[in-house]
Amino acid sequence: MATAIIFIILVIICVFGIRSTVKRTRNGCCGGGGDDVKKVKVEDKNISHYPYSYSLEVDGMTCGNCKKRVENALNSQKGVFASVNLEKKLATIRMKDELPEDELKELVRKAGYFPGDLKKIS
Repeated sequence: MATAIIFIILVIICVFGIRSTVKRTRNGCCGGGGDDVKKVKVEDKNISHYPYSYSLEVDGMTCGNCKKRVENALNSQKGVFASVNLEKKLATIRMKDELPEDELKELVRKAGYFPGDLKKIS
């Protein structure tokens, strides 16, 4: 009897695990499959207008929607033009006026990700 109960519990756990895996496969890691994240467009894309350039390590990104969320968080600030390399887990941030490091990291945190080291690009 005890063996049957344990077997049933294990089957239930496996069913929930398989459902979760299938859901993530269809919808992406952050559930964004059906409702894509809309990209915040930067008005001025001329890189020469952004004298301050930094790279910021960002942990926690696993898919294209994660990338867009981080870019949107940074690009929503006036005078900021950011792009993210998902493979390197690195955000390149260009600014017209220099923003404090804490402010940039807080934007990434509010988007749900983990900012790392911020380095100036020469």
